[in-house]
Amino acid sequence: AFSHAVPLKTLVIYCYDPRAAEVPNAVAKLLGDEVFPGQVMLDAAGNRVASSTTIFPIIVAGGRAIDALRSITVAQHLFGIENIVVVHHSQCGATTFTADGIINAYKREHHLDISKLYDRGSICIEDYEASLKRDTSLIRSHAGTPKHVNIFGYFYNIDTGVLTEVVTDKAKALQLA
Repeated sequence: AFSHAVPLKTLVIYCYDPRAAEVPNAVAKLLGDEVFPGQVMLDAAGNRVASSTTIFPIIVAGGRAIDALRSITVAQHLFGIENIVVVHHSQCGATTFTADGIINAYKREHHLDISKLYDRGSICIEDYEASLKRDTSLIRSHAGTPKHVNIFGYFYNIDTGVLTEVVTDKAKALQLA
């Protein structure tokens, strides 16, 4: 029922930095046949029953894929999806610290050891290209990611609004048994 009411087909994972708020619009424009934010449709009684958006934003710290994996699985179940787009942006706060730095700071500030909670490679962004490659690979290899989806990694310049493609991982054609 959800897939008929909301024709989502592309997930866009990006950072919660307010300067990156235009990322879904930039992706919609880049892909051409996407709609964001779309229109909410009402029934005769005025109830919100559908939407024309085709993009589902997943907003997480640094736009890191690790935090979006459950949402990918749920979105596939509810809507069916065709594309997953991971976007990291210039001047991201996730580039201002190291994994060890945040682990040590958390220990000092909260007296808790979080060193085993997260894979260190997914905590911060040391290199945009490497982090996009890591995140798109993580998504592709995750059991909750449908094999038929295309996965893309883009770098977004927050000053110019330009998206630069870094990773393209098109789904391989399903072979008939």
